[in-house]
Amino acid sequence: MEGACKGAKAAGGTTIGILPGTRPDDANVYVDIPLATGLSLARNLLVVRSSQALIAIQGGYGTLSEIAFSLQLQVPVIGLRTSYTDPQIYTARDSADAVERAFAAIAGHPSGSVTRRGSTANVTGKGRSHAHR
Repeated sequence: MEGACKGAKAAGGTTIGILPGTRPDDANVYVDIPLATGLSLARNLLVVRSSQALIAIQGGYGTLSEIAFSLQLQVPVIGLRTSYTDPQIYTARDSADAVERAFAAIAGHPSGSVTRRGSTANVTGKGRSHAHR
């Protein structure tokens, strides 16, 4: 996601783009390290496996598949303006809150300041790249 990579770069982070295609040049301009997998949709599992938490922003079916992989593999999911609901998805008010909740989940504080949607943190959404901070 270009917005996530842009934000990570602005904060001094290094960005990695896990790309579905075979061309590193397909990465957005904010990607420092493009990984052209050639795996198409199967690359979504790589995104989840390389994440300690997933922030799902809006998104389509690709985001839904990453959410599903995350929940199955017990990777915390923070939803930001996403219509997908599950009691295990944390809800964030804005991007700063999403990042805070992701770090809290990674640190092992899933309840603490983090409130879950309903009864009960890599960035995914429209786009191809994922930011790591």
